[in-house]
Amino acid sequence: MATGREEHAERLSHRSSFGKDLARRSKSKCELCETSGVKLGVFEVPPEQSIPTIERCVLLCERCIEQISNPKRFESGEQWRCLQQAAWSEIPAVQVLSVRLLRRQADSEDWARETLEGLFLDEDVEEWAGEAE
Repeated sequence: MATGREEHAERLSHRSSFGKDLARRSKSKCELCETSGVKLGVFEVPPEQSIPTIERCVLLCERCIEQISNPKRFESGEQWRCLQQAAWSEIPAVQVLSVRLLRRQADSEDWARETLEGLFLDEDVEEWAGEAE
C-alpha cells in the first residue's frame, strides 16, 4: 500500500506530464494573465479528482499560482482586470478560476462585479465554480 507521500509524488508526476500539452494550448502564456517569458506551472483546479486530468488543469505563472493558492494573501485590484478576458475562455478550468477570482473581488471592485453580471456560463462550469470556494 502506498504512503501519503508516495501518492502525492505520483499525483504531482501525473499532473506535470500535462505540461507540454498545456503549453501548446496556452501558447506558453499564463492562462489567466497571459504573461509570457516567465516560469509557468501546472495548477489543478479544485476540487481535485482522484486522478488528475488535463481538463481540470491550467498553466499559470508563479504570481497567479501564489495568489490562488493563498487566499489570505490575495491582493485584489487592477492587476486582475485580465480576468475580464479570461472569464470568456473556451476552457472550462480557466473560466472556473476566473469566476472564483472575480467573486473574491466583487465587493471591492466594480469592474469585477460588472464582469460577473455579464457572464453567461454553462451549468457545469457554474456548478464547478461554486465548489471548493
